[in-house]
Amino acid sequence: MFLRCTSRKKDGKDHRYWNVVENRRIPGGRVVQRQVLYLGEINDSQQEAWRKTIEVFEDGGTTAQMALFPEDRPVEINDEHVVKIRLKDVVLCRPRQWGACWLACKLYQELGLDQFFGERLPPSRKGTRWDLIVKALCCYRLIEPGSEWKLHRHWYQNSAMGDLLGAGFELAEIHKLYECLDRLMVHKRALFDHLTQRWKDLFNTKFDVLLYDLTSTYFESDPPFPEGDKRKHGYSRDKRFDCVQVVIALIVTPEGFPLAYEVLAGNTADRTTLSGFLKRIETQYGKAERIWVMDRGIPTEAVLEQMRQSDPPIFYLVGTPKGRLTRYEKSLIDQPWHRVRDGVEVKLLAQENELYVLTQSRDRVHKERSMRRRQLKRLWERLHGLAHMQLTRDELLLKLGAARQQSPSAWRLVQITVPHGEKPFQFSLRKDKLRDVRRREGRYLLRTNLVGHDPSEMWAFYTQLVQVEEAFKTLKGDLAIRPIHHQKETRIEAHIFVAFLSYALHVTLRRRLRDLAPGLTPRSVLEKFGSLKMIDLHLPTTDGRKVIMSRYTQPEPELQMLLKQLRLSLPDQPRPRVTAEGQVSEQLL
Repeated sequence: MFLRCTSRKKDGKDHRYWNVVENRRIPGGRVVQRQVLYLGEINDSQQEAWRKTIEVFEDGGTTAQMALFPEDRPVEINDEHVVKIRLKDVVLCRPRQWGACWLACKLYQELGLDQFFGERLPPSRKGTRWDLIVKALCCYRLIEPGSEWKLHRHWYQNSAMGDLLGAGFELAEIHKLYECLDRLMVHKRALFDHLTQRWKDLFNTKFDVLLYDLTSTYFESDPPFPEGDKRKHGYSRDKRFDCVQVVIALIVTPEGFPLAYEVLAGNTADRTTLSGFLKRIETQYGKAERIWVMDRGIPTEAVLEQMRQSDPPIFYLVGTPKGRLTRYEKSLIDQPWHRVRDGVEVKLLAQENELYVLTQSRDRVHKERSMRRRQLKRLWERLHGLAHMQLTRDELLLKLGAARQQSPSAWRLVQITVPHGEKPFQFSLRKDKLRDVRRREGRYLLRTNLVGHDPSEMWAFYTQLVQVEEAFKTLKGDLAIRPIHHQKETRIEAHIFVAFLSYALHVTLRRRLRDLAPGLTPRSVLEKFGSLKMIDLHLPTTDGRKVIMSRYTQPEPELQMLLKQLRLSLPDQPRPRVTAEGQVSEQLL
């Protein structure tokens, strides 16, 4: 590293401008010079100051030299320019979380999101880097999700995100975070295309089987809202029927990679959503022989007919209500069981252009039976308790309503007589209903136009619906999509957009772990990397300056092994900085 001078004639005078540069060898053996720091126009005394070394005095009188320039450009040591460091005054400052932030940035880079947003979110006229703010928002939701206010007041300062982004605290100013959210939604469709291509390149992901489902997220805020606002009362998957909500429709692959999502009005019926998604996917990705896997209640008969008549055909595999099983039970009873895998049997029934598949899973029988017994026992004990309480009829009805809400499935198995006149409160088990329920536990009736497919393949397709459920669970759990601390609908949608981005990082990490470190979850890995801290080492000098060295801590052996498993290498430690007291600017050593 050395000083380079550039001369220019300006206004009839010669001006000399200085840079700190270094030689770097590139492939092919050529040596090129890279500018490290622009110093501007400096005088002769300043030039000499830059050509000094720092001599550190240890206890006992021994010395060590920290060279500013490399040995191939030797400098003459002059006692007048020696800087002494007071080792007894060394201070450790601002410990902050570094490892998880670094890993999140690596995932972000791997998905090509730096380039994606760098091209679409240019800096403002004041120099605000919107692309870096998006990155901070996304990594924050992956690592320690919370409100934008928490990011502004707490997280950014207590993490090494600013170090990794090369940006100061001004990046996390609250008004900038909100303004950045306002700039995101126009890039939503382009993001879907970008991520789809990246996952194809990274993992050879296929998008010929699509899993489709819906969930909802609620708000504690109360109406009224602006006309056309999506926050409305509707069927709540979170059992918060007292709150307004929005509905989120999501499409993922069997591996969990999200293809697209949509935010819908809170009162949107499930049956009205699929048709629009079919058109959107065909418009965006072209027509293809895709297989759509959905839960019961989503497609209408009209939409299924449309899918059958499409050219090329759109295949579907749909769960059906258990009530439909009653309709075909007599026809299915004569059909033989076919073993498709250990513990799973199917019966097939052809109906016109469709195939009905009755599936029975031994593991599912045990699970559903255990859940039913547990819920029925809880309801039975509660009813016994009510029978021994001195309650008025109205009080009893209120408590029965609460019991029904807590155990809806078990409620259908109990006959309850409400006291009326001289009739006392009574309850009994409906054995006929119990027999029907026991017979259908662990059984699914599937409906499909995949007439020629292997039954075991169809069962595998349907069980993959858990990937959508897992995505919703992650969004609501690890990524904490709610509470949503926004009032404007555009920012509510932008908040969900950021959560979707974070889920893209999460599922990418999960896919890496499946191949390289099976058994570990993304959350556990982020926690392990969170043990890596960054600390600022302040070395005061005798002339009033400070040498500042930001260093991340050495990983423990367990984390070193994980890094090796994931084929990751930690970056070089940051360059030291030297500051003068009272100066705002910092110089790199």
